[in-house]
Amino acid sequence: MLEIQTVRYQQIYKKIMDVDPKIRFVTIIDSTGRLMFGGQREGITNHLKPDYQKESLRQALDSWEQRNKYSGSIGEGKYAFAEYGKIKRITIPLDKKHLVYVTTEVEADHTMIIKEILDILGK
Repeated sequence: MLEIQTVRYQQIYKKIMDVDPKIRFVTIIDSTGRLMFGGQREGITNHLKPDYQKESLRQALDSWEQRNKYSGSIGEGKYAFAEYGKIKRITIPLDKKHLVYVTTEVEADHTMIIKEILDILGK
């Protein structure tokens, strides 16, 4: 079963990376912060040290869990978006226990990318 899920995560990763060459990084994490599948586009230079990358993923997961506290009143979250000086970050729930975390170049068309990812995920 785990192998089937890994193949599914790998397929999602590839489809998302194929959406736009300005996508830098895609990963799927579970609710404990464990990396299920992911990676960065070849030739990309990381802006964060590996420890900070893990911390950023954990922060995105924690933020998503906080948003879910209100889902009974305002509905399920579809995605979260943040823009920084050097990247844009998009987080989208894959299901109740997994989160898709994507970073793009600042000049990327995030509206189109979000729409395409939602289509890929069937949302």
